Amino acid sequence: MRLAKIKIAGFKSFVDPTTIYLPSNLMGIVGPNGCGKSNVIDAVRWVMGESSAKHLRGESMADVIFNGSSARKPVGTATIELNFDNSDGSVGGQYANFTEISVKRVLSRDGTSNYYLNGTKCRRKDITHLFLGTGLGPRSYAIIEQGMISRLIEARPEEMRVYLEEAAGISKYKDRRRETENRISHTRENLERLRDLRDEVEKQIKHLQRQARVAERFKDLKEEERHTTAELLALKLKVMDQTIRQRSQAVSERQTRLEAGISSQRSTESEIETTRESHIELTDKFNQVQGGFYGIGSEIARLEQSIHHAEEMRQRQAIDLEQAAQGLKDIQEHISKDQSQIVELEEALNDLEPTFDHAQQSLQASAVGLQQAQAEMQHLQQSWDENSQQVNDAQQNASVERAKLEQLDSQIGRAQSRSERIQAELGQSDVNPLQEKFELLQKELQAHRSELDELESNRESLGAQIAKLRSDEHVASEQKDKLRGEIRAAGGRLASLEALQQAALGQNEAATRSLLEKHGLGSSKRLAQCLTVDGGWERAVETVLGEYLEAVLVDDLGEATALLGELEKGHISLFDGAESSGAVQGLASSLAEKVSGHPRIKSLLGSIKVSENLDQALAMRSSLAANESVISRDGVWVGPNWLRVTRGEDVHAGVFERESEMRSLREQVAQKQDDDTKLETQLAEIRENLEAQEKLREEAQAKQAVLYREQSRVNGELESHRSRIEQMTRQQERLGSEHEEVTGQIGEFKQLVNEARDRQEKAIELLADLNNKRNALQADREQLTRRLLEAERAANDDRVKAQEIQLKIQSRKSTRENALAGLERMRAQLNRFDERKVELEKQLTDAEVPIAGQKEELQAKLKERVLVETRLQDARKALEDVDSAMRMLEQRRADQELAVNAAREALDEARMASQEITLRREALFEQFSKTEYELDAIGEQMPEEADVDQWEQKLENITGRIGRLGPINLAAIDEFKEQSERQQYLEAQNTDLEGALQTLENAIRKIDRETRTRFKETYDRVNSGLKQNFPRLFGGGHAYLELSDEDLLTAGVTIMARPPGKRNSSIHLLSGGEKALTAVALVFAIFQLNPAPFCLLDEVDAPLDDANVSRFCEIVREMSEQVQFLFITHNKVTMEMANQLTGVTMQEPGVSRLVSVDVEEAVQMSAM
Repeated sequence: MRLAKIKIAGFKSFVDPTTIYLPSNLMGIVGPNGCGKSNVIDAVRWVMGESSAKHLRGESMADVIFNGSSARKPVGTATIELNFDNSDGSVGGQYANFTEISVKRVLSRDGTSNYYLNGTKCRRKDITHLFLGTGLGPRSYAIIEQGMISRLIEARPEEMRVYLEEAAGISKYKDRRRETENRISHTRENLERLRDLRDEVEKQIKHLQRQARVAERFKDLKEEERHTTAELLALKLKVMDQTIRQRSQAVSERQTRLEAGISSQRSTESEIETTRESHIELTDKFNQVQGGFYGIGSEIARLEQSIHHAEEMRQRQAIDLEQAAQGLKDIQEHISKDQSQIVELEEALNDLEPTFDHAQQSLQASAVGLQQAQAEMQHLQQSWDENSQQVNDAQQNASVERAKLEQLDSQIGRAQSRSERIQAELGQSDVNPLQEKFELLQKELQAHRSELDELESNRESLGAQIAKLRSDEHVASEQKDKLRGEIRAAGGRLASLEALQQAALGQNEAATRSLLEKHGLGSSKRLAQCLTVDGGWERAVETVLGEYLEAVLVDDLGEATALLGELEKGHISLFDGAESSGAVQGLASSLAEKVSGHPRIKSLLGSIKVSENLDQALAMRSSLAANESVISRDGVWVGPNWLRVTRGEDVHAGVFERESEMRSLREQVAQKQDDDTKLETQLAEIRENLEAQEKLREEAQAKQAVLYREQSRVNGELESHRSRIEQMTRQQERLGSEHEEVTGQIGEFKQLVNEARDRQEKAIELLADLNNKRNALQADREQLTRRLLEAERAANDDRVKAQEIQLKIQSRKSTRENALAGLERMRAQLNRFDERKVELEKQLTDAEVPIAGQKEELQAKLKERVLVETRLQDARKALEDVDSAMRMLEQRRADQELAVNAAREALDEARMASQEITLRREALFEQFSKTEYELDAIGEQMPEEADVDQWEQKLENITGRIGRLGPINLAAIDEFKEQSERQQYLEAQNTDLEGALQTLENAIRKIDRETRTRFKETYDRVNSGLKQNFPRLFGGGHAYLELSDEDLLTAGVTIMARPPGKRNSSIHLLSGGEKALTAVALVFAIFQLNPAPFCLLDEVDAPLDDANVSRFCEIVREMSEQVQFLFITHNKVTMEMANQLTGVTMQEPGVSRLVSVDVEEAVQMSAM
């Protein structure tokens, strides 16, 4: 894999889309400081995943986007794309078949950063994984920028180790180990949670076992409680019916009292209505009289207000008349003053006009003198400028000729040096050794291609085998998972059945179990576990045997009875398990025929005959002996004079069915476990074969990668030798023609030197004459300057005097005009005041007549108001009498209304009490309905002397017995079954997690083992390479690597260096150039181990002198046969090493552009 081109757009100073082509392995970038060369290195680092703005020489990631310049606006996005040539297939994984790989990154100003692989959007992690193990990365040893040399050589041991790990290709192992450790952590957390769940489930199962035994007792007591509750509610309903009848009678009595009160109240209301009509008539009459009174009062108020307003108006008019007279007097005084001021201003203007005319004449005379002096000065200045131009031309000609002479001397020296160098190069260029080496490389390339074709065929065959094995592994894994699921399901079902069977056989009773264990009978079977019943007859056998099914089998019944004395609580059944010595009679057509498994059981069942149904059993009853009975298939047991049947919940129901199902499940689990073991063995064989095939494929891929690298190296060497042969051939032709050209140029340069010297001497003579003339002009110029200054001073003085007089004249004219305008205004105001005075005198005379008439009308209205007021008092008294009668009637009606309300409230209380009793009865009846009993039937069954208190006490006793049972869980059996299944499932999960944890720990150990091996191999090879490269770069001395710890997983790496002739004790005591060379030696040693596809060098040669630069270039040229180099430099020796040079310029401020030069083409053009 090699870097083909770099596309940049909007990144830092590269605002325009720019493409940098890298056609060879030696590519140089040159240009002045600050033009943007290092931005190319930053672009490559950024697109490979750099996330720190500090390492990109910025404060934030947005700084990489072009931020504008004096002529350019900022852009919104930055885009970098790297195109790789992967024709050798060195990139593995899903991109191995791509001949070209494109890596692209786009950043927007809103902070959105996107990555693309071959145009497809991806994650930054995908870009990082693509370069894992190749030596490439945003901070790998393949990118050596400004300042990185010192960081590399002065890095801490732990940081130096990172470079070796990248070269060893174990970065992916570290990622895998980190992921595996995370998975181990998660698995252990899951195990802890699973243990907590298992403990919790186990506690729940223990509680459920106890709760299930109490559940049946609870059901019986709840039924008794329900019946007693129904009887108690019936008694309470009977009492409430009597109370309801009493309350209904009380309601009727209070209803009668309420109706009598309402009748009295309506009679009073009729009297009130009659009185209210009289009141309305009197009110209307009173309102009419009162309206007349209010009308007269309104007329009186209006007349008084008019008279008052007229008197106020006369007062204001008198005041206005006095003010108008005073204003008229003031204006006449102002007019007299303004007329006097105007006369004085006219006299002052007549005095100033002659003085202004005399000042104007003096100003014109001084202006004429100033113009004459300025004209003479202008003429002299023209002569001075002409002389200065002639002097400048002469000096410039002399300088030009002097520069030409210096340039020609320099050109002659360079031409002579070039001639000598051309002769030396002609003697050194020999093409034959290169031609022989080229033919050998062609044969080696053909051999590599043949071997690669064979390896590719083997790899495809291994890939097909691996795919088949993986398919087989997947199928086997699915079968195994399905089988284990079936085993867990069957195991859960078996555990649930065993729990139910133990409960049915009484094996969960703690007292009985501990007693049996004490006497060594804890593991003894129960009778039901030893019996086998024919199909369909299980219910019949369960009905007959009943609690005998729980009997414990003992070897000697006589000895076992000793434990009965220790049984304090519970029940126990024992059954003699010894073989019977005699045969049992009468077994034909009996229930004993349907049972097998224990011989003594037949003696219990021999006297019980069997029938298919109840009708047949009843038919056989007449033929039964005293000790015989018959039982039907569905469990109806009939004797000579009795019948027994069990329905509903029976603790022994289904015992034989469960036992049969448990035997079947045990056989299924055993069979499936055998199948699981076989599948596990088969899966292990498949995985072993798969691992072997993958190992073979990895070996083939590794060998193929080595051959690809060798092929790439040979191709590079072929191209290098071909280009060097062609270059040397063209160089010999070019050097011959160039030597002839240089010889001719030297003769031309010498002739031009003689001509330039003649022209320089003539220019110096002319310059001396011009300087003498310039001195004479300088004296005349100084004298004329003094005259011009005197004329300007006199003209300025005359101009100032004339301006002062003109200002005085203008000021007095302005004052005169203002005084005349003010006089006109005063005269206008005088006329207005005269008119106002006449008008006010007329208004005062006209206002005296109306006031007298209004006063006479006011006296008449006052007399009329006295008469109306008398009539108003009479109407008010009549109205007050009717109001008093109305209040008495209203008081009587209020008293009657209070009595009616009291009667109504008493009635409502009686009705509420009756309704309350009715609601309470309905609530009690609703409670009774929930008991699902008939009220009449309950009443008939209860005795006459039954009492509520007695039945409440009875119900309280039953409730207390239920309470003493403790918390009841009626779903305990179902919950117990569910929890048992869950426990089995959790056990299986625990086993799987422990197995997964063991597998992950084995993977960690394998990764650590592989990491140690690879790191040790890499360390040894890099150390060996450093020991070889260091003397070549320094011309002697030695250097080596040293581990800081014995543990290869964590040990840091330290570089020890000693240049020739020095005895430094620390690497930090080396000079800058020595540190740079040491770092280059280390990087080249890493390259020799695991060559990165390309290497970026940013002014690495800056601290080196010419001798060290030459050795540095020699090693870079050798390494370029395997590694592609892109270097930035200012050193001419390093530039000569490049096959192509790309110049970076900044003609436009803040914007970088490229100028590319192919060195070979440039050489050809120069030779033409």
